[in-house]
Amino acid sequence: MPVLIESEYRAEVVWLGHVPGDRESLRAEAVDRLDLSFAGDAGARHEGVNRASCTRVKNLYPVGTEIRNVRQLTILSEEELAVIAEKMKLDALDPGLVGASMILRGIPDFTYVPPSSRLQADSGLTLTIDMENRPCVLPGREIEAVEPGHGTAFKRAATNRRGVTAWVERPGNIRVGDSLTLFLPDQRAWAPKG
Repeated sequence: MPVLIESEYRAEVVWLGHVPGDRESLRAEAVDRLDLSFAGDAGARHEGVNRASCTRVKNLYPVGTEIRNVRQLTILSEEELAVIAEKMKLDALDPGLVGASMILRGIPDFTYVPPSSRLQADSGLTLTIDMENRPCVLPGREIEAVEPGHGTAFKRAATNRRGVTAWVERPGNIRVGDSLTLFLPDQRAWAPKG
């Protein structure tokens, strides 16, 4: 019996972005294709097999500790991005402003896809979902620079819909228009007895 079960969900890649690693901004540049290695997107801000730990895991390690990089990619759903924009009172929200690597269409409740789920392209490229990508203030700064008066609304609007972080399990390339199949871990939800 496989430990990852193919779901009924296939997502279409509707946008791809590259966040250059040589600048402070997390703003992504739209691209038609990403060539992904075990280290992620070459030259990107979050490229690397390992990374320095950040404040998101400060309860585990001192900031700057070398750890495995499971934050190579930031993936959001088109559907949730539209809700974020609506809650921010914007007609639309440019995925580049939130540092997105990929925007997908077709997987409901995407931010809560279980950790360790896989997104696999027909080519065999496989991405492993780490966990929910909690909203922070950095995208708000990028949004504020383009949409004055709206940046501070991002964190609240993106709560529970900021997408996920992921890492490359099997390298390959991905293009806008490709589709990804969602595979889910074959396990029951954790239910500790108190």
